[in-house]
Amino acid sequence: MKYQKRKKALILLSDGTIFHGKSIGKEGTAFGEVCFNTGTTGYQEIFTDPSYFGQLMVATNAHIGNYGAHQDEVESDTIKISGLICKNFSFNYSREDAIESLDSFFEKNNLLAISDVDTRALVSYIRDHGAMNAVISTDVDNIQDLKEQLSKVPNMNGLELASRVSTKEPYYYGDENATYKVAALDIGIKTNILRNLAKRDTYIKVFPYNSKFEDLEAFKPDGYFLSNGPGDPEPLVEAQAVAKEIIDRNLPLFGICLGHQVIALANGISTYKMHNGHRGINHPVKNLLTGKGEITSQNHGFAISREDAEQHPDIEITHVHLNDNTVAGIKMKSKNCFSVQYHPEASPGPHDSSYLFDEFIENLKK
Repeated sequence: MKYQKRKKALILLSDGTIFHGKSIGKEGTAFGEVCFNTGTTGYQEIFTDPSYFGQLMVATNAHIGNYGAHQDEVESDTIKISGLICKNFSFNYSREDAIESLDSFFEKNNLLAISDVDTRALVSYIRDHGAMNAVISTDVDNIQDLKEQLSKVPNMNGLELASRVSTKEPYYYGDENATYKVAALDIGIKTNILRNLAKRDTYIKVFPYNSKFEDLEAFKPDGYFLSNGPGDPEPLVEAQAVAKEIIDRNLPLFGICLGHQVIALANGISTYKMHNGHRGINHPVKNLLTGKGEITSQNHGFAISREDAEQHPDIEITHVHLNDNTVAGIKMKSKNCFSVQYHPEASPGPHDSSYLFDEFIENLKK
């Protein structure tokens, strides 16, 4: 069986630290920024989330693969992570309606994954030293060559990745006879966001990341949406220009994650790279408008400046992350615009944050 033939593998961090493991099947080398996700379920959604493009994912849950793979649990058409690092990988699965093993799913997507890693030690190291570039490889005897290759991998800070995951051509989602129409700018959109909009009686046209406002406006939408996505928001000057035009015209606008950061930048609020980001399905957020707490799904390595947001005369901070007091949501006082730094479509609460889509629909009605 495959698990009896597995080769030695390693993780080499950019500071020279090495962790050891075994390959799951595919041999080779993969590069990316190493980060970790604390979710206990939802691994297939994580692996196919475009926001994770360019990242080596460390799964903190001890068991990965035990419930297999299912065709309805993907957020895009392919796996988006650069590679997987885990402790125990299950080649067999027990869920009755799974269509295949996670191993088979990886083979189809040509993903390099390694297991038998001391993930507790690795995550502890990342927490202390911050997210950094890394390489995973089965070429364990050529450390120096791996170091040289790793030194040439660009840093996530300043890296534009939306163009790598965005649709190349516009497409439609939902019922064309729906009551409302929404123009969505795809800078890494998740399928479940489209599902949540469509089930609220909207017909969505999804546009490439570099579309102009005039392109979106030609659809004659009732409102506009800026999606989640990977990389640094600062290089996305075209998306920022679209957001600014929508805001200046006081049209309904909703942004999630990267879209939230783009809206902040369009308002002159700066962003910054976090020490190790927020990635998981148990992040506590407080809604400052209602006083209610929400258990949220989060996946971001950048955040907006709290100081800039507090000093902006037209910005109100609506949500805060209770672990570190970072900004988790904003709205404009004089414009029909709001955004959040987390994923209401994931709803691990399970329905704690779904009201945000309802609020957007109410804004369309206005």
